Amino acid sequence: MDTLHTDTTQPRAGLLWVVIALALGTFALGTTEFASMTMVPYIAENLGVGVEHVSYAISAYALGVVVGSPIIMVMAVKVRRRKLLLILTAAMAVANGLSALAPSLSWLVFFRFLSGLSHGAYFGTAMLLAASLVPSTMKARVMSQVFLGLTIATIAGVPVATWMGQNIGWRWSFVLVTLLFVIAAVMIYIFAPNPPVKEGASPLKELETLKNREVWYTLGIAAIGGGGLFCVYTYLSETLRQVTQAPAVWIPIMMVVFGLGSTIGNLVSGWAADKSAMKSALYMLIFSVVVLAIYPSAASSLITLVPVVFLIGCSIGLAAIIQPRLMDIAPEGQAMAGALVQCAFNLANAIGPWAGSLVITAGFSIADTGYAASFLSLCGLGMWWLAMHEGKKSKNTR
Repeated sequence: MDTLHTDTTQPRAGLLWVVIALALGTFALGTTEFASMTMVPYIAENLGVGVEHVSYAISAYALGVVVGSPIIMVMAVKVRRRKLLLILTAAMAVANGLSALAPSLSWLVFFRFLSGLSHGAYFGTAMLLAASLVPSTMKARVMSQVFLGLTIATIAGVPVATWMGQNIGWRWSFVLVTLLFVIAAVMIYIFAPNPPVKEGASPLKELETLKNREVWYTLGIAAIGGGGLFCVYTYLSETLRQVTQAPAVWIPIMMVVFGLGSTIGNLVSGWAADKSAMKSALYMLIFSVVVLAIYPSAASSLITLVPVVFLIGCSIGLAAIIQPRLMDIAPEGQAMAGALVQCAFNLANAIGPWAGSLVITAGFSIADTGYAASFLSLCGLGMWWLAMHEGKKSKNTR
């Protein structure tokens, strides 16, 4: 992986350095998104508000992703991808820097919303740029390598940011993220190629993607099937405390275990998706149904919980499968497809915790969120069937 596939973009470096530059941006995104969740108690204490109110800042970020992703990707369809990535990284650096300076919760909520606006657009643009540099048989693999930055963030970036929040103040975790985005912008400027805008690209063509029912069913796989992962992850720390009764030191260790699983699952899924995206999605969903159903029984002991959490982390590879699939079924609306993937996974991040809360408020053990998570993955299989059925129907009508 040392040369670019195309020579029309006048690349400044080999593919490896391009991927590293793009992945550094996703690393920063993963750090700011997940570390902000671990910062909740420290932010609450510093700003003198309740923990439940700080959660508004988390929700504001997710809302920013959902709002900003499609709008930016469609409106910027005629902007060169490297230029757009530089604008997005600069915007995220500023928004995270402002988050570090927030004088009150209200301002923090607003700044986190601003931070989320560029999240999905960066992911979508980075994935599309990476995929354009390799043959079609390698695009899922290289896209999973860009996404690797986010999974590595759960192993390294989040623990470091959390340590900074615990020991020198939560604001410094956002300072760290700001610096990461600045470095990412510099690396993208130096190493990323600057291909011309696709001829005939227009916002109207991108919006045509919304008429494709197969696109919506495929997004449903991510939004519903992916919700199982977040259903368990959201309550993992509390499960360790209440059910496993593990020492507090095991909470960050288990997050690293989850992150290692995410990293490996992402790489394997990218390789598999290049062979057959929909077959890979099917196997991943079946795998998730089984592993998540085992989780409640495994939660009573660290010996059984550690490998199960690792396997649950592997299921994040679904993201590496859905993105290239959408590029295949929406060739004229790839920018919109890239944005909608991020919307779908942020919707999964809302559906999963909500499903888990229903289990807990009904009086069941917090570990029983695994059953709800398994059910969501099962529903994802239903969306997979609908997507396949719609795909076959579309082929027959051509």
